[in-house]
Amino acid sequence: MVLTTALAMEYESICQQAEHRLASGFSSRRADVFVNTLIALSEPVTVHYLWRPALKDPGDEMVLEAAINGRADALVTFNHRHYGDAPSRFGIELLLPRDALKRMKI
Repeated sequence: MVLTTALAMEYESICQQAEHRLASGFSSRRADVFVNTLIALSEPVTVHYLWRPALKDPGDEMVLEAAINGRADALVTFNHRHYGDAPSRFGIELLLPRDALKRMKI
């Protein structure tokens, strides 16, 4: 996994939203532990070049930038509609989470 500072901050913000904590059953503290663990398991990426605009949804741009600058093999998301063929232009495969897990044999 690759992660930029901006993306880490976005994940932290999203995970602390009441609706997401309710859906996950996480307390605020547990959400912090989750995000901190995600950050610890990720390879930090510095964005050397912004590839914007490349996507329909500007909110997804930082995810694609992390993947491009981190030289990711795949971008794993449920949101294929917003990414279209943009990842493939950079040699990045677009996968659903279930397909990524199958490849990892989890």
